[in-house]
Amino acid sequence: MPRLRIRHESLYAFDRPVRFGCWRLLMRPLDTHATRLIEASLETPPATVTWSYDAYGNCVCHLQPDEPSDRLKVVNNLVVDRFPSPLASVPIDDPGSVGPIVYGMTDRIILEPFIAPASDDDAADYWAWLRSMTPLPDEPAIQFLRRMNTAIHDQFSYATRYEEGTQGPAETVSRNAGACRDFAWLMIESVRRLGFAARFATGYLYSPGATVRGSGATHAWCEVFLPDLGWTEFDPTNALVESSSLIRVATTRTWQESDPMNGPVLDEADGRLTVAVDVDLIDDPEDLDELAA
Repeated sequence: MPRLRIRHESLYAFDRPVRFGCWRLLMRPLDTHATRLIEASLETPPATVTWSYDAYGNCVCHLQPDEPSDRLKVVNNLVVDRFPSPLASVPIDDPGSVGPIVYGMTDRIILEPFIAPASDDDAADYWAWLRSMTPLPDEPAIQFLRRMNTAIHDQFSYATRYEEGTQGPAETVSRNAGACRDFAWLMIESVRRLGFAARFATGYLYSPGATVRGSGATHAWCEVFLPDLGWTEFDPTNALVESSSLIRVATTRTWQESDPMNGPVLDEADGRLTVAVDVDLIDDPEDLDELAA
């Protein structure tokens, strides 16, 4: 059980003072059986701060700066304990239910928006890649998802991208490269096309010695809903499954809803965003997941 300290600094710098509307921040994890929130604080400029939950159940901070400024700096400070779910100890009633996976009626009503793909990709290269990932006969769902998770890690080159937005699945396959959010979106949209419910997860990644992809910044991965297991973490960037190194802050249906910090600037100005994330181990765990290289 690792205890982790997180410091996430976001700085928007502008070439002149500007007025701000109300900004929306997704930075506070929920306190759950998998993540225990020990400490949480936000450093902000003078502002009116209110809190709410969105339709996904994420904790949302609404920040209305009091005065115009040429900078908007927010520092998120967290201390969390992580308790990843041990997959091996959970029985699966129908491990062959992968083609297509079978959800109960009650679950399916709730999961329907997460099963429907959110993008249209008809590129031949993408569909050829997806067909190569098709579940094998009688392949257990969890094994298939592990296989796809590992395949994305092994087949595609990781490349940090500073431009906004996320590549579509076909673009990632065509480029044979992407950042963590691109790989997460590729897996999410691909398993949806095979009948799985999947959602976009964002948060932080513990990386001792910065030895894994996506360290030093916010991180994104995929969660898939499985009967008996519930929402299960798959990080195709690092081939991790239900890892204590993943600290989830928010989940959404699409990547467009997952920005940790966004809001209106009411005056014309050129701006630049810089982000710095540090995730440090406070207490040595008895066993940390072995991270993929």
